[in-house]
Amino acid sequence: MSDAIKRKAVIYCRVSSKTQEKEGHGLGSQETRCRQYAEAKDYEAVAVFPDTISGGGDFMKRPGMVALLSFLDAQPGEQYVVIFDDLKRYARDVEFHLKLRREMEARGAIRECLNFNFMDSPEGKFQEIIIAASGQLEREQNQRQVSQKMQARMENGYWVHAVPAGYKYVREKGRGSLVKPNEPLATIVREAFEGYAAGRFETQAEVQRYFETFPDFPRNKNGEITRQRVKDILINPLYTGHICSERYSIHWLKGHHEPLITIETFEKVQERLQGIAKAPKRKNIGDAFALRGIA
Repeated sequence: MSDAIKRKAVIYCRVSSKTQEKEGHGLGSQETRCRQYAEAKDYEAVAVFPDTISGGGDFMKRPGMVALLSFLDAQPGEQYVVIFDDLKRYARDVEFHLKLRREMEARGAIRECLNFNFMDSPEGKFQEIIIAASGQLEREQNQRQVSQKMQARMENGYWVHAVPAGYKYVREKGRGSLVKPNEPLATIVREAFEGYAAGRFETQAEVQRYFETFPDFPRNKNGEITRQRVKDILINPLYTGHICSERYSIHWLKGHHEPLITIETFEKVQERLQGIAKAPKRKNIGDAFALRGIA
C-alpha cells in the first residue's frame, strides 16, 4: 500500500507501577512491539497514549485512555486502528471492558491486539469476555493476597502504610522496610507535640506557623502546610511507637519502630484538641501586650 492510503493507527500502552515502567515490560517495550506490529500490518502509527496506573476500574480515570478517546472524538471522519500490546492492558474488569468496547465501537475504532484476535461474532465476543473475567479474577486475587500479607505484617508490629512527617522507611536485609526517625523532621514534630501539650503553642494555627518556619517540612502540591495536615499529625498514634488500624482491627499494638513522643504527651495533646484541657493563663497579658491573643 502507498503512504497515501495507509490506514492510521494509535497505540495504547499501560503499566501498573513505576517499577514496571522502568523494567523490560514497561511502556517503552510495549510501544516498540506495537510499532513493529503496525509496521508489519502497514499501518501508520500517528500517536501513542501511555498510562501508568494500577488495577482495573473506570477507564475514564486513566489520563492516557481519556486522551485517546478525545483524540478519536476530535477526528470523527477518520477510522483508526487502536493497537494494544496485551488484552490485560485494555481493561482488567468485565464491566469496564464492555463499556470501553462500546466506546471504541461508537467512535468507529478498530481494536487490534498483539496476542488476541478480536472477532465480531458471538464466539469471539464470548472469548473476549472470558479473558476479561480471567484478568479481573487475577487482579482481585492479587489484591486479596497483598492485603493479607499487609495485615499479617501489621499484626507483627510493623507499619506498612505511608509514613507521616518525621519518619521514613529504611530497608534492612531480612526484615524488609522498617520505619525509622527522619531527622531533622523527627525533632521538629516532637517539639510540636510537646509544645502543644505544654501550652507553648496555644492553637493548631500556632503549630502550623511553627512548621512553616522550616522550608523542608513536607507541603502539598501548592506549597502549603494545611490545618488538616497539622491535625493529622497531632492525632496520629504512630508517633508513640504504637500501631492502630481500623481496617485490620488493630488497636494500640506495640510497634517495632522508635517512638518520637510518650503516650502521656500524646494524651495531653488529645485532651487539648477535644477542649478538655486549657492552656495555662499567660502572665504577660496587660497594657504592654494589649493585642495578645488577637494579633
